[in-house]
Amino acid sequence: MKLQSFINGNWIDGTGETVELMSPVTGEKIAEYSSDGYDVKSMYEYARNVGGKNLRELTFHERGRMLKSLAQHLMEKKKEFYPLSFQTGATKIDSWIDIEGGISTIFTYASKSRRELPDEKIWVEGKMEALSKHGTFVGQHVCVPLQGVALHINAYNFPIWGMLEKLGPTLIAGMPAVIKPAPVSSHLAEKMVRVIIESKILPEGSMQLILGEPGDLLDHLGNQDVVTFTGSAETGHKLKSHPNIIKNSVRFNLEADSLNCSILAPDVKPEMDEFKLFVKEVVNEMTAKAGQKCTAIRRAIVPKHLMNEVIDAMKERLAKVKIGDPNDENTRMGSLAGSRYVELVNQKIKLMKESLEVVYEGGEKFDENLAFVNPLLFKCDNPNECSVPHEVEAFGPVSTVMPYENIDEAIKLANMGQGSLVASLFTVDNEIAKQFVLGSGSYHGRIMIMNRDSAKESTGHGSPLPHLTHGGPGRAGGGEEMGGLRGILKYMQRIALQGHPTTLSYVCNQYINGAKQIIDIVHPFKKHFDELKIGETYITHRRTVTETDVVNFAGISGDFFYAHMDDVAAKESMFEKRVAHGYFVLSAAAGLFVDPSPGPVMANYGLEELRFIRPVYIGDTIQAKLTCKQKTAKETKEGMVPQGVVEWYVEVVNQNNEAVAVYSILTLVKRKNSKV
Repeated sequence: MKLQSFINGNWIDGTGETVELMSPVTGEKIAEYSSDGYDVKSMYEYARNVGGKNLRELTFHERGRMLKSLAQHLMEKKKEFYPLSFQTGATKIDSWIDIEGGISTIFTYASKSRRELPDEKIWVEGKMEALSKHGTFVGQHVCVPLQGVALHINAYNFPIWGMLEKLGPTLIAGMPAVIKPAPVSSHLAEKMVRVIIESKILPEGSMQLILGEPGDLLDHLGNQDVVTFTGSAETGHKLKSHPNIIKNSVRFNLEADSLNCSILAPDVKPEMDEFKLFVKEVVNEMTAKAGQKCTAIRRAIVPKHLMNEVIDAMKERLAKVKIGDPNDENTRMGSLAGSRYVELVNQKIKLMKESLEVVYEGGEKFDENLAFVNPLLFKCDNPNECSVPHEVEAFGPVSTVMPYENIDEAIKLANMGQGSLVASLFTVDNEIAKQFVLGSGSYHGRIMIMNRDSAKESTGHGSPLPHLTHGGPGRAGGGEEMGGLRGILKYMQRIALQGHPTTLSYVCNQYINGAKQIIDIVHPFKKHFDELKIGETYITHRRTVTETDVVNFAGISGDFFYAHMDDVAAKESMFEKRVAHGYFVLSAAAGLFVDPSPGPVMANYGLEELRFIRPVYIGDTIQAKLTCKQKTAKETKEGMVPQGVVEWYVEVVNQNNEAVAVYSILTLVKRKNSKV
């Protein structure tokens, strides 16, 4: 099979020397490619001028719907990827994590973008900042897409998940991507890109693929571009220090392999579920992907008095792991990705054997031309003095068990890894959990606290999730990926806008407090979604709050709090006299602004950011101001009435025009136009 790069909208062959990809499982040739002869500069220009322009014409919701369609398409095609994944040495469960885990990440970003971002091209971040006494000069943070290209340099161990977990937030942000897969698993990455391109779901120029090792890959990047790298810290630091990266301040996100740890807390006893869960998790992380995981557990930190029990339990589980061809359903651990990686792992194992004691090493014999290895478990009796398990990582099925005397020492040992992607703690003692997070949290990008209560639904120590950040400090690279909306910001520029509220409202297409309001004689609840304008405001008539209102509301709600009902207690309180219920104020305000007759408004969708600013006393007169803040059209599914969500900014004032309550309400409103 001849692999091709996808550049400038075309599948092309390289012109240089052919590189052959060999199966680590059978030793047979599975593909070949050439990486010479590519015009990297024109590839980037095509991405910026064609792909970037096309993506920026879409709103966040349009990009989200695009990703949803892509994820559905990939899920329909998933069976095509498994045979190629087996050729990388991955078992069925390894492949499932890579393939369907990657597609699920796309689904997550498709969903989060439509639920948590506006149907706009600008992301309004946070609240308005008041910068002047009279409110005519304000500030607002917004985010817009970078007008460059995102170069994703991916690791060999997860050729699909690693690609898609970067691609999702990149496309949602509105940036085109260039995918640079690791050579050893590039046949699987190329297949995924082919399926994506053939679907024609993405706009032209959104995605390109370059194979091999083009020497000028970093030479043509500028200040609007982003580089993400997953792999060894050594290679990552070399790329990050490239003169052009430094010169142009190119954003560089580094996620490196790290010496992750798992801690068995001092409260756990051998007969407890947490003991068994700990042993199972360490062994699973040793053998999943044959230990070729950036999140694998390299250091198992256990109470000193439980060392023998833990090691014996791990040895028992490791002895049951069947190693072999991933096509065999009984196989539980496949091969490394290639013979080169066997050599690297063996080099590190040799170094570790000089200082550590081997307590388990599988005895199976394998063809030296293939990439199978035996799992290896070390013991380190003096982890405070021996630096090897905290500094040397064998990127394979290798882990080290080490003892501690108390939780403070366990924290110290966890931190000696100098920064990791993930640590896990097995405990039923919440105080220990809190102590560990406070003592070790700054050294890890993620901490999984595991016990019997969460075990059933836990995704495990080694499973990064798109909702949460994936990255870590120090040795782990200091970068972050995914993290829900946080991941999208990696590909956007934050801008601090300053100006008059009316101007900023127009720029953001979202009402900002203090902007000019639009008054219409037609009640806004009589208007369809399409007819409403941002800033359109309805000012209600007034209502005086009576003692009867307060008493009746108390009877209906069951809220007889003293400040509402007891003259003497209220007089001695901070209010100095009886006040109306806050929720009565909201109810009364709704009665003031709601139009009772049937119309385009279908339902109240929710209430957000409620603040009671001042008390409302018996005898006060209130009035409501209802302003259209933001509009978001919803997808029209078959049989559904076209509709959208309108967010209204509500301000309730008293007779002195002082705000007593502010909040936002969401309403479902019918649309005339059924197209989204």
